[in-house]
Amino acid sequence: MIHALVVIRDSNTKAALREGLARYDVACSFTSYSNGVREAIADAHPDVFLFELGKDVPDDKIWELIGRARKGRTLPMIALVPADIIDRIDGRLDVDDFIVAPYDFRELNLRIERLLKKNDNAENPEQIRAEGLVIDLTTCEVVVNGAVVELTFKEYELLKLLASHKGRVFTREALLNSIWGYDYYGGDRTVDVHVRRLRSKIEDANHIFIETVRNIGYRFVKKG
Repeated sequence: MIHALVVIRDSNTKAALREGLARYDVACSFTSYSNGVREAIADAHPDVFLFELGKDVPDDKIWELIGRARKGRTLPMIALVPADIIDRIDGRLDVDDFIVAPYDFRELNLRIERLLKKNDNAENPEQIRAEGLVIDLTTCEVVVNGAVVELTFKEYELLKLLASHKGRVFTREALLNSIWGYDYYGGDRTVDVHVRRLRSKIEDANHIFIETVRNIGYRFVKKG
């Protein structure tokens, strides 16, 4: 299920979005411009960020708020634009996409899916991406939903190996040899412990990146 965080202005819009997107397996949580947008993003861990513009656009405070929310994040952003203000939108609308009210929820869902697929498939030889997870190969930094995750060296190497071969199953022995070396005398249990710790740091109920392949080993989930 896709999770969307929506900055809302109108309670009627809120009800319509929740009901309309639920038909396409998109779950919505809501916040307001005055209720801590950055905090809501950090707490909700959304896959996509939607925000409703109002008749007071252009409003520099809104652009500043959206800019702060976007800084350092790969979170796709879609503006929900009332039809009567479309002529007032200018180049400051620094978002990935927008849709004009009244909203066609089939169209909105397609726009969400397109952005998520584009985000996952963005070609950058110095980064590995997967649904909110970004591994920066130049800085060895791992970011999940915009927040830096502190990993040990072995956890980072394990994640990088698995994520570099999405869908490929690695046996515990292969992981042990690749990460710890052939002369390491620890058992397969070492791999299980590190995978469990790694998953506790990068996964939640809505984002599963590493799968256990019973009696064999592990693989990084390949979406789509």
